[in-house]
Amino acid sequence: MPLHLFLITLATEQGPEPEDVKAGWTAFLIFLLLIAAVVFLGFSLVKQLRKAQAAEDAGLYDHYEKKKSSETEFETEFETETADSVHDEDAGKAENAENGEPHPQS
Repeated sequence: MPLHLFLITLATEQGPEPEDVKAGWTAFLIFLLLIAAVVFLGFSLVKQLRKAQAAEDAGLYDHYEKKKSSETEFETEFETETADSVHDEDAGKAENAENGEPHPQS
């Protein structure tokens, strides 16, 4: 359906009469229950965050140090692998130079 026909249809359609529309108590009750649920979840979140902060302050876990040490281990491992590959490549070039062969392109 082309856009202009859709817009014309929307413009000409009549909605319900204002006296036919009622908000109703059921919708209001659902709205209040949703507000109560959001408030409950907010208090629960604050409670859990306080417990987690208290545990970290007590030294039960130290997420920052664990993360930092795992990053350091990865960096050390990566640097070792990179140094080994550079060393192997240099050794290959030296062997080829001794034999008079050009270095193969990778």
